Amino acid sequence: MSEEKIRKAFADKDWSEVKGANSWQLFKIMAEFVEGFEKLTKIGPCVSIFGSARTKPDNNYYKMAEEIAYKLTQEGYGIITGGGPGIMEAANKGAKRGNGKSVGLNIELPFEQKGNDYIDSDKFLNFDYFFVRKVMFIKYAQGFVVLPGGFGTLDELFEALTLIQTKKIGAFPIILVGKDYWEGLVDWIKKTLLEDGKFVSPEDMFLFKVVDSPDEAVNTIVEFYSKYLLKPNF
Repeated sequence: MSEEKIRKAFADKDWSEVKGANSWQLFKIMAEFVEGFEKLTKIGPCVSIFGSARTKPDNNYYKMAEEIAYKLTQEGYGIITGGGPGIMEAANKGAKRGNGKSVGLNIELPFEQKGNDYIDSDKFLNFDYFFVRKVMFIKYAQGFVVLPGGFGTLDELFEALTLIQTKKIGAFPIILVGKDYWEGLVDWIKKTLLEDGKFVSPEDMFLFKVVDSPDEAVNTIVEFYSKYLLKPNF
C-alpha cells in the first residue's frame, strides 16, 4: 500500500479502501486522542457537567446547569460538556455568560447531534468514539457535576466512580444535582449493592454527594480544593 493512500485515509478518516481496515482503525482512534490532547492540554482547571440532551430551556434543571456553570467560572474554572443541546447547552451558556472557558466534546451520532452555540470556537472537538471522548471528560476535569439524564449520563457517572474507586485516577468531587431524581438510584445502591450484596464498600458511598442547589454544587468543589491541590487526574 502506498504512503499516499495511507496519509489520505488518515486525513479523511476514510478507511474503506485501506487493507486490514480494522488494524488501520487504530490510527483513527489515535488521531482523536492526539487532537484532544493537543487542544485541551493547556485548558486549565475545568469541571465537566453532564445531563440529558433532551432537557428544554424552561426546565428547572436547565436553569440550574446554567447557573452552576456560571458560578464555577467565577471561581476560576472552565466548563466541559458533551457539546450538544439540553443540559450541555445550558452549561456552555453559563460558562459563556461568566466569560469562562467553554469546551464542547461532541459525539457524532446517527441522529446527528450538533454542537451548541455557546462553545468556544477553539475548544470544540468532534469524536467518533465514546471511549476516547470519555477519556477527555475525565483527564481534563477537576470535578463532575451530574444533572438528570439517561443512559449516556449514567455511563459517564459510573465510569468516573469506577476509576476513582479502583484508584486508576485521583479522587475528585462528583456531585449529583437533584435529590428527587437521584434518590431512587442512591437508595438502590445502599440497599442492594451495600447492604444485601456487599458489592461495594461503605467508603464508596463517599465518592459522590447529592445536592439540590447550584450553590451547594459549587461550594462542594471549592471546599474540596481548599484542602487539596489541583493536579492532573492521570
